[in-house]
Amino acid sequence: MAVDAGAAEGGWWGGPGGPGMGNRSGFRGVFHSGRGARRGKAEDKEWMPVTKLGRLVKDMKIKSPEEIYLFSLPIKESEIIDFFLGASLKDEVLKIMPVQKQTRCSKEVATAIRGAIILAKLSIVPVRRGYWGNKIGKPRTVPCKVTGRCGSVLVRLIPAPRGTGALARVPKKLLMMAGIDDCYISARGCTATLGNFTKAAFDAISKTYSHLTPDLWKETVFTKSPYQEFTDHLVKTHTRVSMQRTQAPAVATT
Repeated sequence: MAVDAGAAEGGWWGGPGGPGMGNRSGFRGVFHSGRGARRGKAEDKEWMPVTKLGRLVKDMKIKSPEEIYLFSLPIKESEIIDFFLGASLKDEVLKIMPVQKQTRCSKEVATAIRGAIILAKLSIVPVRRGYWGNKIGKPRTVPCKVTGRCGSVLVRLIPAPRGTGALARVPKKLLMMAGIDDCYISARGCTATLGNFTKAAFDAISKTYSHLTPDLWKETVFTKSPYQEFTDHLVKTHTRVSMQRTQAPAVATT
């Protein structure tokens, strides 16, 4: 999710790891693994939510992902992301690690990719964008210097002027998905390990909301979380399925 750092209204403080966002448009999802969306029998079935958050989303009590990240509510169903974003999500396979038993494990590639897509949907984070210098036009870079680490790889993202672009091949894909067009990238460590390089870049992007800049120094008006606000609705729509165990009578023989 990409958010304009220079907007003067609608700021919030919350979400995973830092400030929140308020009523702002332009929601973007950032994946760090996955592949193109697939259509099949599984998607034809009607979604039956199993969590409180899922029931509130399906009943249209929560109308935007911003409300979820505002209160740092954990997303445990990938269908919640599909409900809000749907076809606007983009994902791409960055690397498939080979194993020795290729003939045996080749059957598990598609299943592993589907699992990675679901995990990526559950790992979507809000991304904050900013300016370099004057606040002219739309934000195109990171709001401040951020650093991410995974293993021996350390990735540092630095704000850049308009037209700079991004030269690093792997982080560029993640930055483009996050809506960041211009950025200086510094990397150290064994960047040939593409998995760690990707995770370090994702960690850096996810920290864009961890810094409280002066434009977010506003009085916070606390509101009820969706779980508190819609308590009566959750109680009314909750159905508990009780399983009764039947035991066969014991017969003793001599």
